[in-house]
This record gives sequence, C-alpha cells and structure tokens, in this order.
Amino acid sequence: MIGTLARLREEGRCEVDTMRPRCRSEYLRAVAAARGQTGRGRVSACILLVEDEHSIGRLVCDYLTDEGYEVLWVRTGEEALAEVTRHPVRLMILDIGLPGIDGFEVCRRLRAHSQLPVLMLTARDEEADKVVGFALGTDDYVPKPFSPRELAARVKAILRRTDPRPSDDLLTLGDVVLARSAREVRVAGAPVDLTPREFELLCCLVENAGIALSRDRLLERVWGLEFPAGTRTVDQHVAQLRTKLGRPELIKTVFGVGYKAVGT
Repeated sequence: MIGTLARLREEGRCEVDTMRPRCRSEYLRAVAAARGQTGRGRVSACILLVEDEHSIGRLVCDYLTDEGYEVLWVRTGEEALAEVTRHPVRLMILDIGLPGIDGFEVCRRLRAHSQLPVLMLTARDEEADKVVGFALGTDDYVPKPFSPRELAARVKAILRRTDPRPSDDLLTLGDVVLARSAREVRVAGAPVDLTPREFELLCCLVENAGIALSRDRLLERVWGLEFPAGTRTVDQHVAQLRTKLGRPELIKTVFGVGYKAVGT
C-alpha cells in the first residue's frame, strides 16, 4: 500500500491538492485504505468535496479523512459532476462560489438525475442563498467560517438520515441486541430501558467494537453539536450503561484513552 501511495504521488508530480483530478482521487482513496489497514480508522463513506480555496479544502479534507471518511477533493463544478459518476459518492460538500459554474448550477444539474445528499458551503450567511439552496434540493447549509468539528457532525447527521442499508439496523454485542429503527435494546432476550443518549452511546461503542474511542471522540459522535461541560459526562453515561445492561465486562475502560466495546 505504501508503494501505491508513492507511485500515485509521483504520477501527480505535485502536492495532493494540485494533482490531476483522476490521480488525486486515486491517491486519496489509497490514503484512506492505508489508514484502515494501519488501524487509524475505518472508511465509512465516500464524500466528494467541491472547494476551490486551498486552505479550506485542505482543512476539510484532512479533518474528514481523520474521521474515517474517504474524501475526493475537486476545485470546480465541472470536475464535481464528472467525479460523481465515477465513484460511489455518498455525500457532496459543495461550495457556492466556484470558478466556472457555481454551486447552485452544480446542484441544479445534479438534481436532474440524482438525489445524492448535498451540504452547501458559502462565504455569505444570507437568507436568500439558503432559500435558493433548499429549493434546489440541498440537505444542509453551512456558512463560512465554520468549525470542522461542526461540519463533521452535520455530515454524520446527513449520512445517518440517508443511510440506505437496512441490514445495519440490528447490532449485537455478546447477548446484547440493539434494534436501531425501533430504538430497542434487549439483553438475553429481556428488554432494557435506555435514555436516548444512552442508546446512542451504546450504538457508537458497538458499531466500533474492538476500537478504543476517546472521550472527546464519543462527545463528538454522540452529543454532536451539544457539548456538555467536560468529559465526565461520558464516564457517567458509561457507568449507567454498565448498570442497566448488567454486563459491565462488555464496555472496557482503556486507561488514558477512553472506552471500547468488547465481545465475550
């Protein structure tokens, strides 16, 4: 895999953000695959980033890649419409102010043949832009400047709403079974009542069984844009989960890091 990365980078003959579009896409795919193989994270979805500003594009690309997403980064609307037909893209992050055709026109052309989720970025926070964007079928709208943490939370929310995979509805860990759509938990067949936040925390841990998740990462993924004061909140909810499930051994404390779910 490292050899693949080196070859692709040499073929690009420049930094990633200025590579030829096809080479850049292949390179970023290889980076995501390499990270998955080395345990830095699992690729959960392919995101097409359409942003012509280097600093913003680099920031978003790096942050989302570290979150476990595969990111294809292009700088124009024309490239975006071409790339979306070549890759299994699950979401497009689309800047409005692009060279050539703007983000509104990209969205208009995309909606002629696809319902791909679109999150729009803009340098302006004007109501008229939002109205036009939502009328064209965008799923969310983030004005610049923005926090990459907030952007990642919004990406996660859109992907959760539009996830087409019904087979992911049931999650299991030992004799604990979670039904996401029904929001039910059973232990050895007996129902267990959890609060909405406890349920989301358990889902997050079980989805990443065997992987140590830091308290900060759990705050991001479970609490989203609502950040309680301090990571003590995570500890309290984990303690409550262990008590309610009656299976404390299924959620292991990783000292100095956070928690991980383990099967028995």
